[in-house]
Amino acid sequence: MGREDEIVKERIKKIEELRSKDIDPFSHKFKYESDRIFSEDILKNFNNLENEEISKESVAIAGRVMFLRSFGKLAFAKVQDIKGQIQVVLQSEKTSQEVFDLFSLIDSGDIIGIKGNPMKTRTGEISILVKELDLLTKSILPLPDKVHGLKDEEEKLRKRYLDIIMNSETKELFIKKQRYYSTIRNFLIEREFLEVETPILETSAGGAAANPFATHHRALDLDVFLRISVGELWQKKLLVAGYEKTFEMGRIFRNEGMDADHLQDYTSMEFYWGYADYNDGMKLVEEMYKKIALAVNNSLIFETRGHKVDLGKKWELYDYETLIEEKTKLNIYKATKKDIVKFLEKEKIEFDPNVDKWRLVDILWKYCRKQLSGPGFLVGQPVELTPLAKRKKEDPRKVEQFQVILAGSELGNGYSELNDPLDQEERFKEQMKQKEAGDEESMDHDEEFVEALKYGMPPACGFGVSERFFSFLVNKPIRETSIFPLMKPSNSPQKKEEKKEKKDGSSKQNRNKRS
Repeated sequence: MGREDEIVKERIKKIEELRSKDIDPFSHKFKYESDRIFSEDILKNFNNLENEEISKESVAIAGRVMFLRSFGKLAFAKVQDIKGQIQVVLQSEKTSQEVFDLFSLIDSGDIIGIKGNPMKTRTGEISILVKELDLLTKSILPLPDKVHGLKDEEEKLRKRYLDIIMNSETKELFIKKQRYYSTIRNFLIEREFLEVETPILETSAGGAAANPFATHHRALDLDVFLRISVGELWQKKLLVAGYEKTFEMGRIFRNEGMDADHLQDYTSMEFYWGYADYNDGMKLVEEMYKKIALAVNNSLIFETRGHKVDLGKKWELYDYETLIEEKTKLNIYKATKKDIVKFLEKEKIEFDPNVDKWRLVDILWKYCRKQLSGPGFLVGQPVELTPLAKRKKEDPRKVEQFQVILAGSELGNGYSELNDPLDQEERFKEQMKQKEAGDEESMDHDEEFVEALKYGMPPACGFGVSERFFSFLVNKPIRETSIFPLMKPSNSPQKKEEKKEKKDGSSKQNRNKRS
């Protein structure tokens, strides 16, 4: 029997003993919840106590036991709640024998409730002298060892609940992420944007260039797609309807590759602003990004992906055509597909030879982008790459688009929306030709959207930003900033084989060390 099995067996015995004493090891509620105070507040509010002084004020706390020790007439434990940890102390002359008896059945990992008096120990630590103890939930499995547990990155993601219990940095990460979303939402609502909800299941995958997930709707006997944008075409229909400012925050799904900056399902936000253009959008987005950074990091300066970024600096304007020519010596309008392929091969950059010239131009841009720390906006993109954006008056080869450039990446995309239904219809047809030629990311021809445009949509600016910006702010791979990322089941044949290979490799390494 392994060490963990012995612990489990011992804890189940304690559960039986608790029940024999008519104590529920899985309580219905904490009876002092209405009087409960968090550890952080107790540490702050009672810091002025003298050493060994006990406050006359009574407090109640609840949380998980992270550590405990008993020395007969003296016992103590560390209890962790959402705001931190605090020590609780049992003293024979001040704590009843009944509480001591219950404490003897408590283990690390159990969830308990305490009522007692704040005190300062001889060593100056703010603690709670226990007067009442409630066992709220008995933990059967032991927590990971504080020093050696949860070292494997995949185990951390798979058992995120344990990572949050054991790691205060992980717990704080998702509190920061909530601030990220609430700052975006409040920023837009304060500026009179209306929050809306649009369909996640769509009959046509539109609003972005991406490969969708497909499924079947049984009730309607219809093939549908999980959306690849946060309701772009739906929100534009709402502009047609007369709403002037809308936004949506929600999940989108893209059936594509995974890496440090990309997931298949993630949260994104898109807003649409009637009677505005991309210049208005850039001003609003710069202001919003600064507010987000201050909410998450309490600073406009952060380091991420090998770049130092200062959002307080003047934001640059990067021209798509000019920048690519400076970095590659290729003019995107004069160069042929063959010229671009030659450059990509020379630089050993991966590409699909079956896509058209403009997809290869986009790969050129991504090569150049990595060298830019920002902050800034990319402008002057070719119309072939953005079928939903309005053309520039002064150069119809380009569109009124802006992309946020930070730390060598695009962290937000917006443009003056195309409201010419005839131009939109021609671009959709061109996209369909590319799809038929093998480009899976090309958009479908959404005839219903074109019909809505024919009723008249005001000039507008649209913009979208995903949780990738958050991952850059905290300088972590995006998978680590997803609270429960999608993973292969641990009992799948492939995962079992990977575990076996890992175990065999570890055993072999240990044998080599011994030899």
